[in-house]
Amino acid sequence: MKILITDDEESIRELIKYNVEKSGFETVCAENALQAVQFSRLEKPGLILLDLMLPDMSGLDVCRILKGDDSTRSIPIIMVTAKTEESDIVTGLELGADDYITKPFSTKVLLARIQSVLRRAQNQNSPAVSGDVLTAGPVSVDIPRHEILVEGKKVEFTATEFAILEHLVRHAGQVFSRQQIINAIKGSDYPVTERAIDVQILSIRHKLSDAGCKEMIETIRGVGYRMYGEEAAE
Repeated sequence: MKILITDDEESIRELIKYNVEKSGFETVCAENALQAVQFSRLEKPGLILLDLMLPDMSGLDVCRILKGDDSTRSIPIIMVTAKTEESDIVTGLELGADDYITKPFSTKVLLARIQSVLRRAQNQNSPAVSGDVLTAGPVSVDIPRHEILVEGKKVEFTATEFAILEHLVRHAGQVFSRQQIINAIKGSDYPVTERAIDVQILSIRHKLSDAGCKEMIETIRGVGYRMYGEEAAE
């Protein structure tokens, strides 16, 4: 498995390269956006670490290019960004990036994020599936029966809550902005406010908690939500 490391600071590239290769991966490094696009198309890496602050082009533009190209669309991308760039994180996720990590970061956390994203990619962004039943931790979504079980017990959800929970369970461990959730369950042209998603998530959390399943949905401040499950357990 080859990982493309994109960062304009040589010291950071070399640090990441050392630790990634120590974990058994091959690497290729890019110091600017143009190289990142070229190497992605030529090398077809298994994952891309993409710094958003590049000298020739924003990492968001690189993400947009790669996710718009059939030959590179399926390559997972982890954005590397500063803590204050919440709007960039949201934009990157909506462009199709798979996760993000903020600077400064520990190599242990970085490697855990890489492994988590690769697991999701290898499983085609799906957690444990048995027929048409999706599972994440103690939550199971039976799609044909339109039922949700928590700790083996049926819990009633509205149609919209079911759709949101199905989406989060299907992509357990992945961060979604509110707009991404709206697009996934209603379509990009549906007139739903982001505040409405917050209300739905609050209701889902209450029902999960009442069923004995607390803190399954994590709020990522300024970004959106993530469902804990097998993929999220680092």
